[in-house]
Amino acid sequence: MSKQGKSGRIKLKLALLLIVASVALGWYWQRYLVFANHGLVLSEGEHVLLVDKGDGFNEVLAKIRALGINQGSDLDWKTLAVTMKVVSRLQVGEYAITPGMSPRKLLRHLRKGQVIQHPFTIVEGWNIRDLRTALSLDEHLQHKIDKLNDAELMEKLDRSGVSPEGRFLPETYNFTRGNSDLQILGRAADAMDKTLADAWQHRDKEAPLKSPDELLTLASIVEKETGRKDERPQIAGVFARRIKIGMRLETDPTVIYGMGSAYNGNIRKTDLQTDTPYNTYTRYGLPPTPIAMPGRDALLAAAHPAKGDALYFVGIGGGAHHFSATYGEHQTFVEKYQMHR
Repeated sequence: MSKQGKSGRIKLKLALLLIVASVALGWYWQRYLVFANHGLVLSEGEHVLLVDKGDGFNEVLAKIRALGINQGSDLDWKTLAVTMKVVSRLQVGEYAITPGMSPRKLLRHLRKGQVIQHPFTIVEGWNIRDLRTALSLDEHLQHKIDKLNDAELMEKLDRSGVSPEGRFLPETYNFTRGNSDLQILGRAADAMDKTLADAWQHRDKEAPLKSPDELLTLASIVEKETGRKDERPQIAGVFARRIKIGMRLETDPTVIYGMGSAYNGNIRKTDLQTDTPYNTYTRYGLPPTPIAMPGRDALLAAAHPAKGDALYFVGIGGGAHHFSATYGEHQTFVEKYQMHR
């Protein structure tokens, strides 16, 4: 066979190999695209993928397989991870894998660090014991404060010598796996500092309050007296007028707070007569610390007490109150609503 013939046959074989390779590559590429963009089939509901510190993509892929996700070959996953530049950008955390999510979308979350956000809500009116209990029950948080007393806790938060009562703003704080209860409290304390400073700066200058701490304490009492936003300025107005004229506040929530664990749900006459630093029936002025965590509305109410002449109020049902300017009128309504109850 001539050299020209041999050369032609070689060229033909190369051409055929190129065609076969092109067809194979095209077939793989189409299958790869289907894999990358097709929704994952999950055995049940949402799955959580946990990427730990030090995990490489091989470890992550093994965890994906362990969740029962069998779509695609390991080569498909690794090819997609390389093309999306995920391998060098894995971020630690929990990732939600939902039905119908494509491999491409999952790896995009891994690359961007779009981890699961867990909410923790501090409820208006909680005291520090309530807050500690709720934090201890949250299984997604690292628990670092369980063995700290209140003084040690506040020292950790760079607030040595400050009572923790009332110092954490009621709001919902989102966090990711690995965050601690101490971090949540730090954020809540910073939020309260900022909100309290703003309320103090814009307060009604006629309000009989000498410091931001007094505003916080009054707001905590208002918070415990009513859950109605529309009545909070009126409640604050009653207490502000009492402070101005040197009248005792005589508010049950402070007495209850001073009783601590001795309070069993009922407040008796002897409790009102038993002196504690928080008994506003036996002592004048505000108690030494807040008695709860006041929300923004209570802080605003304490900073802007409603004008008027009411010095008394009594619950009339449904969370509402009747306000009176004189003790005689107050007694009439007390008898009326007590008899009604």
